[in-house]
Amino acid sequence: MHQRTISTLAELESVDWFANVGRNDASNAVILNTWAEAIESCEGEAWESLCLEAANQYRARLLERDPQRFQNWNVLVREIKLVSIPLVLRKTQNVVDANNLPRGFVDTVQWDILHLCMEAEFADVFPPGFFASQAYWYLKGHFPCGWQGDFPKGVLVVF
Repeated sequence: MHQRTISTLAELESVDWFANVGRNDASNAVILNTWAEAIESCEGEAWESLCLEAANQYRARLLERDPQRFQNWNVLVREIKLVSIPLVLRKTQNVVDANNLPRGFVDTVQWDILHLCMEAEFADVFPPGFFASQAYWYLKGHFPCGWQGDFPKGVLVVF
């Protein structure tokens, strides 16, 4: 695992991811008010499709720029999951228990963090983008969970 990825994970470990959910402290995002709204948004087909497309586009750019390095994608995913899954479970456990959140919430967070790490891992081949922008919100104590408008125009939805 690259030092960039290790540093990214360490930074994520150091903050309370959901400390500011629902707090209207950002002008560059739509802020939701409840966990119910956030779960509905993150489990919606539009958001799931956007996140999948972002991951697919990133992989496509890697393959174009460095096919040799791309061959290590699955090996790195397995390696990173050994660290990212326990991190996500630790960081989500209290909020899941306190709010009776569904498995889909944890799955969404795991997807975000895994792909953030993959962007860090390959940052020398193709610059981080979509998932790095998601990390910004986790670090600010929010939950990125949707998009309002036609991507890339529009605005991120967070709780």
